[in-house]
Amino acid sequence: MTTSVQTKTMTMVQSINDAMRTMLAEDERTLILGEDVGVNGGVFRATEGLYEEFGAERIIDTPLAESGIMGTSIGLAANGFRPVAEMQFLGFIYPAFNQIMTHATRIRQRTMGRYTSPIVIRAPYGAGVRAPEIHSDSVEGLFTQMPGIKVVVPSTAYDAKGLLISSMEDPDPVLFLEPMRCYRSSRMEVPEEKYTIKLGKAAVLKEGEDISIFTWGAMTIETMKAVEQIENEQNISCEVIDLRTLYPLDKEIISQSVQKTSRALIVHEAPGTGGVSSEVLSVINDTSFLYLRSPVERVSGFDTPVPVYSLEQEYLPSPEKIKHAIQRSITF
Repeated sequence: MTTSVQTKTMTMVQSINDAMRTMLAEDERTLILGEDVGVNGGVFRATEGLYEEFGAERIIDTPLAESGIMGTSIGLAANGFRPVAEMQFLGFIYPAFNQIMTHATRIRQRTMGRYTSPIVIRAPYGAGVRAPEIHSDSVEGLFTQMPGIKVVVPSTAYDAKGLLISSMEDPDPVLFLEPMRCYRSSRMEVPEEKYTIKLGKAAVLKEGEDISIFTWGAMTIETMKAVEQIENEQNISCEVIDLRTLYPLDKEIISQSVQKTSRALIVHEAPGTGGVSSEVLSVINDTSFLYLRSPVERVSGFDTPVPVYSLEQEYLPSPEKIKHAIQRSITF
């Protein structure tokens, strides 16, 4: 006899809230700390209701000091707690970079495994929401070069809950990037019970035969728009893969897909130089070079800071830019 799974229609931000509530109720070592996460429920309401349910000792409003938030989280983690530290925006994380790089990611090695640092760093990120300067940065590449931390980016409400719970159960630091454009852009059925999605595993959003497109975060939305348009206009079959975890990458699915389609495109909104796309391209080169029928294409943001919001759409990858890249690859 099988029992049906109870689901609820949620936005991504609601599923993130539900994941934290689930883990707070399950494990009393779990703490949430950050700017305005308590009484106000977070700037995006991701922690709404948690302060009232779990109290000020577990949902902790901090001073406006990212380095202090991270330093405190590292101390808590080393002493048996499981902190979830919110950076109000990814662009605010820079003062905390030193703590993450020199302490959080090195405790396991430094103590020969005696101590670990089970911290989740949550950070809304990305352009396209008309935010002020420093609020829209997409700098995930800074952290994928940081041994000792995993980098996770959901693009749907379902993935967000399962990936966040897995991140909160991980024994080492996880940077959990939340694309702001996805927070309330759609709703979907999400199980009310606890479930996990394994870190380091990509998801095939759409199977195809002619080109593999690798993307993550809010760019999954633009990519799927482009694919729908170009498949309706031309006889082209696109495979779309949401990487979900940027470090460690799912090298197996990358190579399998490229060896099937013989073409590849990588789409991300971060600047092109030194981005995650370079590492995806390297995986393709190492595993599937002789399968390629055309050079690997990339569509990314420009090598500039995110511009003022009147120019944001010029900066971001768009369905038109993605369609042109697909066409270049197919007709090479």
